Amino acid sequence: MEMKRLSATGLRAAGYDERSRKLVVETTSGAYEYANVSPEVYRRLMTSPSPASYYRESIEDEFTGRKLR
Repeated sequence: MEMKRLSATGLRAAGYDERSRKLVVETTSGAYEYANVSPEVYRRLMTSPSPASYYRESIEDEFTGRKLR
């Protein structure tokens, strides 16, 4: 999975696998994997003027993350 850098407070990078619908977000406290994420959610995260806010409100609060490291 290709990770793309994010310029956001608390976030480092994000990657998405459209086939498995898995999103991986690397934060300053570790990497988390989220399942059953639509491509639109990933697109919005990457294009948001405030990726950190979008992540907290639309991903962290809506999906159950699994800590990878």
